[in-house]
Amino acid sequence: MNAIADRFSEKGVGSIFLYTHEAHPGEYYPHLNSMEQKFKHARDLRDQLGVTRPILLDALDGACHRAYGSMPNISWIFNKAGIPIYKSDWTDVNSVENAIEYFLGVVDRRRSGEQMVPFQVERLDFRTRNVAGFMAGLERNGPKAVKEFNSAL
Repeated sequence: MNAIADRFSEKGVGSIFLYTHEAHPGEYYPHLNSMEQKFKHARDLRDQLGVTRPILLDALDGACHRAYGSMPNISWIFNKAGIPIYKSDWTDVNSVENAIEYFLGVVDRRRSGEQMVPFQVERLDFRTRNVAGFMAGLERNGPKAVKEFNSAL
């Protein structure tokens, strides 16, 4: 996502990372009890995953996360008026990149004088399954996170 943010920033597209909470708390990154703890977790996430986009913190009670769908790895794209124009229940680089390119194309088409009207689309996208990366994330949180996830299967 950093590369996409960098690539499209010159075209006026902003990108943020909203840190909500750990989806699978463990001994190293337990359930959040304070904003101070949340800041520490977000800084560690930034450093460990190399996040270069601005990171905003949700309220401790997750108000923003709940307001926008409560999915574990959700992505949204908003236009300059603040209207949501893309929502995905999972962040996938290819899907997000495709959406940004499409909507920038719409801007270009409108600027050229084409009259356009919006319509709703539902589409099933596909992402690469990264079991090793997912498990590494669980392990980053601690043995409890791994054990609880495996027992839930």
